Amino acid sequence: MAILVMAMGSQSAVAGYRSADGTLSASGFIDSATFVRKDEDLTKARLQAQLEFGKLFRPRGIFTELSMHGTFRASYDAVYDINDDTYGSEAGGPVSYSAPGNPGFFAFINGGAPPFPDVPTSLGYAGTFGPLSVNPAFDGAIPLPATGGTINSASNPNQGLRLAAADVYGYQDGGVILATPVRPCDVDSRGCRADYFDKTKSDLEYREFNDDWDFIRELYIDAAIPLFRGRNELALRVGRQQVVWGRTDLFRVLDVVNPMDFSRQNLYAEFEDSRIPMGMVNAEYRFGATNWFEDLNVQFLWKFEKFRPHDLGQGGEPYAILGAGNFFRAFANCWDNGCTVGNFPVADVAVEFPAQAIGIRNVNRPDHTEVGGRIEGVFKGVGFSLNALYYYSQFPSLRGGIESINPFLAPTDPNAPTVYPYALAFDIEFPRLFMVGGSVDWYWEFAKSSFRVETSYTTDEEFADTSKPSLYSDSDVFRWVFGFDRPTFIPFLNRTRAFLISGQVFGQHLLDHETYTVNSAGIPTMSRIGFQDWEDNYIFTLLVQGNYFNDRVTPQVITAYDTKAEAGVISPSVEWKPSNNWVVKFALNLKWAEKTGAKAADDNRAANPY
Repeated sequence: MAILVMAMGSQSAVAGYRSADGTLSASGFIDSATFVRKDEDLTKARLQAQLEFGKLFRPRGIFTELSMHGTFRASYDAVYDINDDTYGSEAGGPVSYSAPGNPGFFAFINGGAPPFPDVPTSLGYAGTFGPLSVNPAFDGAIPLPATGGTINSASNPNQGLRLAAADVYGYQDGGVILATPVRPCDVDSRGCRADYFDKTKSDLEYREFNDDWDFIRELYIDAAIPLFRGRNELALRVGRQQVVWGRTDLFRVLDVVNPMDFSRQNLYAEFEDSRIPMGMVNAEYRFGATNWFEDLNVQFLWKFEKFRPHDLGQGGEPYAILGAGNFFRAFANCWDNGCTVGNFPVADVAVEFPAQAIGIRNVNRPDHTEVGGRIEGVFKGVGFSLNALYYYSQFPSLRGGIESINPFLAPTDPNAPTVYPYALAFDIEFPRLFMVGGSVDWYWEFAKSSFRVETSYTTDEEFADTSKPSLYSDSDVFRWVFGFDRPTFIPFLNRTRAFLISGQVFGQHLLDHETYTVNSAGIPTMSRIGFQDWEDNYIFTLLVQGNYFNDRVTPQVITAYDTKAEAGVISPSVEWKPSNNWVVKFALNLKWAEKTGAKAADDNRAANPY
């Protein structure tokens, strides 16, 4: 069992203002957050200021209500200065690993000739590593013919690197090894891609001050137009805003309108803080009470701001969820400069790939708008919603089938780029999706509990699929969440106040999932090929929260468990409000896994693109 520990602390100071006539209000706070992670020391030392305002205007014309609202945020994260040898300008270093199988493998592919007979090898460094074999006389990775003997160059030094998955994976089962550049992109531009993972040191330290003007969290106009003599109302909200769909916590089954900034703190930040507000027209027709419904509203959304995907964190950030940022940057560097791949084609062997043979070539962000709608109401005490959204995937998709070179051919004209089926050469795309779904929530008096259900059906989501020549397939996906909230007295902990107990079950089902035990040539494979995500998966969460000293001390415990990954997390925390203007919070994240390795998966070694 592997355990990862992270500790965090934060404190906030709050202030506010209201004009004499009540038409202008403003409030703000300053927040300090410090996080420490086992083995990596300081991971966040953020000082943040946020200002919110609201301005009411006199009704005019057809509008009975007219107002402007805004939220501005600025922060500085000192971790890139204080812990700069882990996350800043001095992060990373030279990397190497054992490749004892190289001499024998090299002799094998050379027809039994002695190791390294003709082609020179890069002894100290090969692309992104300098593998060290058991015998120092045989140091160096095996250069494939298209490298011309070595890929080492002044523009691709063995500095500022880390093994891409080393923070969560020990490579003990022979998984493929890559290294990623980890310094900010203005210090080391290797593996950076414009307008996606290209953050400079300043972008990382002052993350709101970027080309997207993220210091403007929200800025919108609210207006209301009465209809049918005031029986109905058309409410308009135009500008940068957050739109929250759904009724569940943590799982974004319906809450997919705004992308997320997971680089803020993975899933642990409040979604209100980590959502990326977008420019939208949000129109809501409010019927109010009708013959059938206690309340009924119809909403229409048009997202007019340019598309933004989730921020997954780039290689070298403290919070790079799923390790995606590390992999993307490592593979982009492979495309630009060539790289060494460890445990390839078999364990304990390292080979050099030339530039433009494997890797990530381009990031193609869509430039069209997105639309959606929702019907929401209350029927006999049961709240419900019906939702639909025509949008772009906020998660990236790796699409193969692009032109690349054959690394096994010498670098001559016949080796001009072409499309090689199953080659590990990709563009990043964000496919169009259509999502429909709904939610219900109700209170059951007998159980003294409230319940909620949320479902969605999404068409044509893209997943890694090693059975297809382009290494991806699309699938329709059904997701659901069932949750409950119950106030419960636990007398031995608190005789006067109830604890909140909240539980959820999340399910995801890939409806077009396929796997095989033979490759395209009909040859049996050592592992299953095809979809690399689970066909069915379930995650359980539980929250227990209490209050003491007139709600000034709030302890809570959150835990989650992933049934397929056989991994979980438990996060105890205590929040203390010494006054109405201060909040102090202490928390731990304790993570565990039954297995120290990643999901058993096919990494495309069963294919032969060339």
